[in-house]
Amino acid sequence: MTEEVYKKAITDVAYLASCMVNGRTPEPSQVQAMDLQSLYAAAKRHLLLGITAAALERAGVSDDAFVQARGKAVKKVALFDLERKAILERFEEAGIWYMPLKGSLLKELYPAIGMREMADNDILCDPDRFGDIQRIMEELGYEAELSPMGVHDHYTKPPTLSFEIHRALFNLSHGEKFDSYYRDVKSRLVPEEGKRFGYHFSDEDFYLYMLTHEYKHFSGNGTGLRSLLDTYVYLKAKEASMDRDYLAGELEKLGLTEFEKENRSLSMKLFNGEPLTEAEEKMLGIVKDSGTYGNETVRAKNAIEKRGRAGYLLARTFLPLHEMRSLYPWLDKAPFLLPLSWVLRIGKALIVKPKKVLFQLTAPFRKL
Repeated sequence: MTEEVYKKAITDVAYLASCMVNGRTPEPSQVQAMDLQSLYAAAKRHLLLGITAAALERAGVSDDAFVQARGKAVKKVALFDLERKAILERFEEAGIWYMPLKGSLLKELYPAIGMREMADNDILCDPDRFGDIQRIMEELGYEAELSPMGVHDHYTKPPTLSFEIHRALFNLSHGEKFDSYYRDVKSRLVPEEGKRFGYHFSDEDFYLYMLTHEYKHFSGNGTGLRSLLDTYVYLKAKEASMDRDYLAGELEKLGLTEFEKENRSLSMKLFNGEPLTEAEEKMLGIVKDSGTYGNETVRAKNAIEKRGRAGYLLARTFLPLHEMRSLYPWLDKAPFLLPLSWVLRIGKALIVKPKKVLFQLTAPFRKL
């Protein structure tokens, strides 16, 4: 797909998504001008196949690929709901406090099931009970990928189920401000009605977490169109009732005042069909290029702009101790072996991901 074709396709995805979240039927003339194959690829890249397929269906377009994608999206969400319910029931029985995160809650604000797709489900849990959590998840048939020094462990059950169980929302690798702000996250939580150990964020704190999580990706690998759509859907449902004074104070603490303003303006204008400023067009261009989970090109570009060429190479080669500990837990007891861990990481990367290493080494000297 050429860059020009992709730009047209992702613009079409944004238009179709805006129709669905605003209760409109897409204009037949606009739909007829769409290349469905390119549209499918662009929607898939941004994890927006479900809502794009629903829009085409509303417009009277029947395409097998989109019909199947819509069916899979609905089935997957329903399956996640059943599994999450079973997992949380076990946590309740074991007395483990928990809070579902992000997509599993945001999907309820979309017009219909399957419009807000998820690759996995995230749940924040008591960090002192991760041994019990591993036992419970394995009893439920999940395979564990543990990361004792990271913010979450990963559990999968083939063919499609994936859960990230968080012991924290951020750590020092995401910046000191984010790490310190969310270090005592439980103090910010509201008890879930009818549950002994379930919690949730207030509307304001949920929005702050959404934004902080989005900024983490946007300033790193990049983030896709789905994040902007989430912001639009959430603000459309909650903005009128949120305490803006509280948000202003917390955004200042997080250092996200300007980002929130820019992100909110872009989201509202894009999905309301309003013209964008030059700065907003630039921001949208980064989002479109990133895809749902970002990519190495965006990451390298962001890092080089922030650190310079030499700084980028040093930062990618010699990760700080707190990041290396997530890869090599033995550094917790033997931090003096940090130089050895650098050698091991580089050696493994050269064997497992040689193309990625080559890209990172040459990124400062090419046009990104």
